[in-house]
Amino acid sequence: MRVLLTSAGLETEEIKDFFVKLTDKDMSLVRALFIPVAAIDADAVAVLPKCMNDLLKCGILNENITVYDLHRGMEIGELMGYDVVYLCGGQTRYLLQRINETGFDHSLKEYIRRDGVVLGVSAGSIIFANNIPGNLGLIDTKLDVHCAEGEKRGKAAYPLKNPLRLTNTCALVIRDFPDGLEIIGE
Repeated sequence: MRVLLTSAGLETEEIKDFFVKLTDKDMSLVRALFIPVAAIDADAVAVLPKCMNDLLKCGILNENITVYDLHRGMEIGELMGYDVVYLCGGQTRYLLQRINETGFDHSLKEYIRRDGVVLGVSAGSIIFANNIPGNLGLIDTKLDVHCAEGEKRGKAAYPLKNPLRLTNTCALVIRDFPDGLEIIGE
């Protein structure tokens, strides 16, 4: 399991470097699935270029990034052709609704079980927590993002705090649950 939940993506060099190590592959060969569907208001749409740049600044080639709008499901065989799934921020309920209605939730959960790399940003992180019904259930706590003060760096104690708070410069790393939970950044 290799999941990185953030408020603001690869906001710091530390988080970016951690993401690169997490992928464990030459970044010029990485194939990324970029999911911007949560960006349904002007503020979220305005952040999309920054999100795309997260992938590009790591060395992922533009031609290796597929923008996926969740108008249809994706079978696990197709999803496994990607090294990274990047879930953008925006409207959490809308993103989760689209994931669940298309059946993408099943493929995404299996992708995670098969050690695919997932990077969540804001709403793309919250969908894995128990903030709203129908969530993807990766962490059994509420997740607050864009907090002025967040959790302290280091291994996350289990059971997790409720709510778990992330600043824009820290991230929750989920590797092998429950032992692989860690806060990186500040």
